[in-house]
Amino acid sequence: MKIIYVTDLHGNAAKYTRTLETAKKTGAAGVLNGGDMLPLDGDLHGSQNEFVEGFLLGHFSDYAAAGIAWLGMLGNDDLRIHDALFDKVCRKNKNIFNLAQRRVEWGGFEFIGMNWVTDYPFRLKDRCRRDGPGYVFQRQCGAGLLSTPEGFHELPDWPAYAEGLPDMGQELAALPKPGHAAEAIYVIHTPPAGLGLDVIHSGERVGSGAVNRFIAKNQARLTLHGHIHESPEISGVWEAKMENTVCVQPGQAKTALTYVVIDLGSMTVERFVEPM
Repeated sequence: MKIIYVTDLHGNAAKYTRTLETAKKTGAAGVLNGGDMLPLDGDLHGSQNEFVEGFLLGHFSDYAAAGIAWLGMLGNDDLRIHDALFDKVCRKNKNIFNLAQRRVEWGGFEFIGMNWVTDYPFRLKDRCRRDGPGYVFQRQCGAGLLSTPEGFHELPDWPAYAEGLPDMGQELAALPKPGHAAEAIYVIHTPPAGLGLDVIHSGERVGSGAVNRFIAKNQARLTLHGHIHESPEISGVWEAKMENTVCVQPGQAKTALTYVVIDLGSMTVERFVEPM
């Protein structure tokens, strides 16, 4: 079975449409989206809500009409206040699945998603977690923000607040368990540390040690990541292997559509960067 994996589209409708067209042309049975789906411009409470209710509702109907499955989740730049609406829109269409902290059986495989991310310096903290006990926070760009229906709630001492939340290891441990671990496919927005899939422009590596340990322990068939758009271009690495597990982080270009085509039978993976 062939699938397409894409991530970090940030509300680019043309990239969404091109991805569906590519799925049709390549005969892919489904498309997986790794998160950070919604626009980053304007008032995020309004613009992201409109994108879900407007574009995504119609776009998912196009998938259903084409007989192609879509499995995905929101990401760290997508406000948590939109989660219920996104889930409602997903449920309106056949073969559309919200993967966030869920297990979905489809096409003979088990797909499990997680959209929590290791903390970063930026202010929006809706989906941020410490990477583990004793985590040292990076220098912050300002007070933390959590989305609420009334606007953003400011957290003057984000590190202290975060200490009271589960860490990444605990969130990973809480995920639904697959029936057959060796055949499971995980979509985890934040990339693991140590594999070259997490390198930012400065050369710093910002991946999750907790995700790395989770992959090493569980030895799934495949893990799919995103979050660090530029990493493949900086490190030269978009695919890695940890014992029996293939780990993929295709990145996302600003002026091109970046995606991978995966044959889940042969486990061949091809990456494409197509100018828009």
